[in-house]
Amino acid sequence: MHRRAWLCSAFPLAMAAQSIDFLRDVAPVLEAHCLACHNAEKSYGGLRIDSAALLRKGGARGPAVTPGEPGRSPLLTSMQLAATAPGAMPPAGPRVPTVQQDAIRRWIAAGVSWPESVTLPTARAAKLDPQTLTAQLHRRISASTKETTAQAMKAYRTTIPGTTVVFEMVPAPAGEFLMGTAGSERGHKPDESPRRRVRLEPYWIGKYEVSWDEYHLFMFSRQAGETPGADPVVDAVSRPTRPYVEMSFGMGINGYPAISMTQHGASKYAQWLSARTGHFYRLPTEAEWEYACRAGSQTAFSFGDNPAALHEYAWFAANSNGKYERTGTKKPNAWGLHDMHGNVLEWTLDAYTPTYPHSDLPLLMPWTKAMNPYPHAVRGGSWNDEAENCRCGARLGSDPSWKMQDPQLPKSIWYHTDAQWLGFRLVRPLKVPTPAQMHAYWNSGVEKE
Repeated sequence: MHRRAWLCSAFPLAMAAQSIDFLRDVAPVLEAHCLACHNAEKSYGGLRIDSAALLRKGGARGPAVTPGEPGRSPLLTSMQLAATAPGAMPPAGPRVPTVQQDAIRRWIAAGVSWPESVTLPTARAAKLDPQTLTAQLHRRISASTKETTAQAMKAYRTTIPGTTVVFEMVPAPAGEFLMGTAGSERGHKPDESPRRRVRLEPYWIGKYEVSWDEYHLFMFSRQAGETPGADPVVDAVSRPTRPYVEMSFGMGINGYPAISMTQHGASKYAQWLSARTGHFYRLPTEAEWEYACRAGSQTAFSFGDNPAALHEYAWFAANSNGKYERTGTKKPNAWGLHDMHGNVLEWTLDAYTPTYPHSDLPLLMPWTKAMNPYPHAVRGGSWNDEAENCRCGARLGSDPSWKMQDPQLPKSIWYHTDAQWLGFRLVRPLKVPTPAQMHAYWNSGVEKE
């Protein structure tokens, strides 16, 4: 088992302890297992479940749900039958997982609440091919980007269009720094050397780690107020399959960092956000991440070398109580960035290498593109790490053990279910890249994991 692999049993699924939410807990189950046969185009048994009114109306055999009475609701009882039993639903394909059946049971017991404005989509709009999609996004981004000089770069707070969810970006100036750590640094590991001088162009970086408030919009598009077909470019961005477990594992959602996504999932979120906002976002390279973490320092931590002060800046093994915490609750670094140390580890664009390549000359915007599924580089340490693993220069490579509990074969390309200490933040470079560069950034991971 990998040294940071963590048993899910340490955080039993807490869905029963949470209030049931239609968009988060119920809609994904209906879309995945029921909607294909009970929609506006196909209404087997006279039943449609794409809207609240139609579900309550029921089909030829009467109501599909009886509010407050799960045992008298065929929507649930048909899911609970053995696959070979008459009336079992869905009639073909895999059975509805027990945890999803429980979500339906709790929803019915709570009264079958369904927002009247929500209609489940019969089908997603046709996909554009990846190159055409990127070309359209490049035109959109180029037309809407106003900043052209470093002097024009300001910190900003913006709302994801069509939602009330906001995120903040902080400018990182162009500069040169010494990447890696000296052998004399406490906690130094061989993969942090040899040190090399790096030059970076200006970019913005997320003030906070991407939160569930933001990432849920990508996972559950209905919650984002999207109408299928209203924006074919947004619709064409790949979205995650529905998770088979509640992905916060009971640690908190509103204001807490999103976790357990693959690098592919994080990069596709960046592409989706770019489509929604008209600005280009991607994961940071390792160099960009470390530069921003250091914020002008060359010490083990952004605030100095003494780990005793880490309690003021980070959630880590010594103070986290075995879970992540809300973003931004600890002190920021000198550039105003929160949780660069601890809380959750953060994805970068780079493939992980056991040592840095030696270079006598400063490197301009280095990026080690991944050629294999594993490992990719992650940074920053987490709530599950000791202080030395939260240093500015500390590195870790991703590992297949991070999704051992995933029951799917092949394993999901979207989730690292065992990596409940893994998240990300985004950057936005001042210079808008070419379409080919955009495509490479958004597809830097290997999809088949």
